[in-house]
Amino acid sequence: MRLFKHLFAPSAKRLFPGESLQKITRAIADSELRHTGEICFAVEPALPPRAVLSGAQARDRAHEVFAQLRVWDTHANNGVLLYLLLADHRIEIVADRGFAGRVSDEQWRGVCQLIEERLRAGEVEAGVMAGVDALSALLVQHFPRDDGAHDVNELPDLPYIL
Repeated sequence: MRLFKHLFAPSAKRLFPGESLQKITRAIADSELRHTGEICFAVEPALPPRAVLSGAQARDRAHEVFAQLRVWDTHANNGVLLYLLLADHRIEIVADRGFAGRVSDEQWRGVCQLIEERLRAGEVEAGVMAGVDALSALLVQHFPRDDGAHDVNELPDLPYIL
């Protein structure tokens, strides 16, 4: 059953047309003016059949994407990946080591649940925007930007469609 979901997964480009990607990009860029963290959004329609058959899970893939996109490569170790795997209806957040001891698992789950609610309602773009806002609130709390501090954009704001 899971294999079929991955073989016939919805198109990420159809769910996130260019206009939606631009809105998400702007939301990430605007968010990063308020804190020193970096938010990265990636969406993947499905895993390759071999990965599904070998039992690969969304969390494992999110960690791979975190590394591939170099989300870990920020000066303050405060990059965070918001990852959607459409075929499995999974939302994963992978945060760099700078978040250790600052943000609880319950807080990360709260962000995921917020997104899930909007996705279930068919509001894909709004779900991601709500997730970016919630992540931003956590980043502002733990990594606020000092007044007048120059923004160094260490990671691209444009979402990744994998």
